[in-house]
Amino acid sequence: MRQTLICTVGTSLFWPNLKTLPTPDRYADWLQKQPSDDQPHFTPTAIAALKAAFDRADWVDLALHLSQLPPTLRLCGAEINSIADLLQRGYAAANAAILFCHSDTPDGEAIATLLTHYYQALGHAAAHHRVEDLQDTDPKAFRTNGLRNLVKQMSQLLYTRGSEYCAINATGGYKAQIAIAVLLGQALRVPVYYKHERFSEIIAFPPMPISLDLDLWVAHNGWLTALGRDAHEQILWEPLQQEWSESLETLVEREEIDGKLYITLSPTGQIFYEAFKERLLPAMTLQLPPPVPPEQKSKPQMSSHNWGNARGTIARYLQRITDVCPYVVGCRTFYWNPELPNLNQFRLQGENLEGTLSDRTWTVGFAIDTSSTTPGELRACLLDLNQRIGKDF
Repeated sequence: MRQTLICTVGTSLFWPNLKTLPTPDRYADWLQKQPSDDQPHFTPTAIAALKAAFDRADWVDLALHLSQLPPTLRLCGAEINSIADLLQRGYAAANAAILFCHSDTPDGEAIATLLTHYYQALGHAAAHHRVEDLQDTDPKAFRTNGLRNLVKQMSQLLYTRGSEYCAINATGGYKAQIAIAVLLGQALRVPVYYKHERFSEIIAFPPMPISLDLDLWVAHNGWLTALGRDAHEQILWEPLQQEWSESLETLVEREEIDGKLYITLSPTGQIFYEAFKERLLPAMTLQLPPPVPPEQKSKPQMSSHNWGNARGTIARYLQRITDVCPYVVGCRTFYWNPELPNLNQFRLQGENLEGTLSDRTWTVGFAIDTSSTTPGELRACLLDLNQRIGKDF
């Protein structure tokens, strides 16, 4: 039984439902336009109370009045209708917590606030979460940031609540928002439900055989992790050209800035990142090799040639890796370019674990010696390093 519902939010509750509530002189005409089964519940007193609360934006009072009506009425909107059906059919616990992911708009904020009060009035634990840049005034921000932020927000809720105890209701919101919620649920193996206004009942999307390429994830884990952590992160595409493959195209979006080409994760790429982080990273970290005794760890090994002003920075970074990661024996440099910007990351080169460090002007390459004795342990070290050390130095 699913204990938490994570719901996307649209605007049908306001447009046209509550925005078109009638004044007393138009009540009779309005009532005739409502579904025949709904009409007996719409007394003049009830409609007047709803309209008055809505007009003064009193979401607490409006939620209380709505909660006195059957949740199946079309007036209650897509979110309330679908959640009522979902709960009635036992797809989630009767007292499930309900969390709303709403758009970065005034109406989105208002509707999610109203829905939160509505379900709290009915005894549910409820809360709402704004998704930055999920709006309809800037298409570029919507595509590049909004949909990715939706993935990150929903993934965080699934992680904190436990994905095995959650279900997704993808009924409300923009069509692209619904599609991303469905794809995320499929990738993380979370049941996803949807109800169209003409459907007689809510439907569950059947499980799909989504295959996640582990080898692709491992081969490009450094920059995928760097971009996946931060929705605003951009990296130069040029340093990645030599190892690029067509299979990576759907994971990224490109943007030219000052004559240089940068990439960010696409919404699909963000789902790819979140799915591996949720499903495979915990299992991989169980394969980490045994810790190295402190007396067997070594200081960073750096050649004696001129490092400009970077020697101290590099030495501290390599020492940090050795100190923070129990399985690291030590680090040794093998490459230096004072005029090459690059990405801070770790990767496997054959049977060797290597890292790059750059301040976006110079780049140093270094090898990392670990206590690994098997390819699986070495791969686990790679994933742990990219997660643990991150992009900062």
